[in-house]
Amino acid sequence: LVFLFSGLIGRSWAMVFAAGGFKVKLYDIAQQQLTSALENIRKQMKELEKTGFLKGDLSAEQQLALISTCTDLKAAVEGATFIQECTPENLELKKKIFGQLDLIVGDNVILSSSTSCLLPSKLFTGLKHVKQCIVSHPVNPPYFVPLVEIVPHPETDRSTIERTYALMKKIGQSPVKLNREVEGFVLNRLQYAVISEAWRLVGEGVISPTDLDLVMSDGLGMRYAFIGPLETMHLNAEGISNYCERYSEGMKLVLDTFGPVPEFSGEIKQKINQAMSEKIPVVPKVLDARRKWR
Repeated sequence: LVFLFSGLIGRSWAMVFAAGGFKVKLYDIAQQQLTSALENIRKQMKELEKTGFLKGDLSAEQQLALISTCTDLKAAVEGATFIQECTPENLELKKKIFGQLDLIVGDNVILSSSTSCLLPSKLFTGLKHVKQCIVSHPVNPPYFVPLVEIVPHPETDRSTIERTYALMKKIGQSPVKLNREVEGFVLNRLQYAVISEAWRLVGEGVISPTDLDLVMSDGLGMRYAFIGPLETMHLNAEGISNYCERYSEGMKLVLDTFGPVPEFSGEIKQKINQAMSEKIPVVPKVLDARRKWR
């Protein structure tokens, strides 16, 4: 298995696969970046082992022994069965990388991208190995959040989808298959729908920004941490059909009052920014501390 580029996502992916017992190669153009990545992985694994949160059956040292590094792309992909690209979210950069891979890989390796928003049709169209190409979008950080959205190109072979799905299951992730590509995939579409209505409610003066967040963290979020919206509907009545009979008219009445897509600017942005900044000042040290707590 090869992970192209050793940033945050690449390192986290490497840890997930090493925990599953797979040999992993981290590729980057800069040796210093790879050295730094290995040091970071070692530190994280040791801390996880110490606190009892290390994934897999192997010790930290055994997992670390499965991870190697390489600065030569051709050498990095030699013998690989699965290649996960983890470059920054830049279409031209990703297309360049997949163009290079297309020239040097065989017919059995899966070419996968970690992209969170670029459509497979934009990434892979025109490649001779397009049938082997797929998006495997993780949720940051994949070591702790298991969901992986598997998104095929229109020409992706069925076996590529199934092999990717099986691999993700094997390493303990929670893969979901999208039957076709769609802007934002599924996780971000759901996330943006919530953000959009949150923004409107604050903008219309219905609720303060901090109270809005409480509605999610101490309300909906606690429910959705365990079950999704469709199962919630199913359990909140005598099944989905009964829920729709009882609540569909009320839902439609509310949904009809939803406003247009927000601009995410102007006075509302200032109001929300002020409230969030009072709670968590926009200072690197404070932000990093809160991220670590999260």
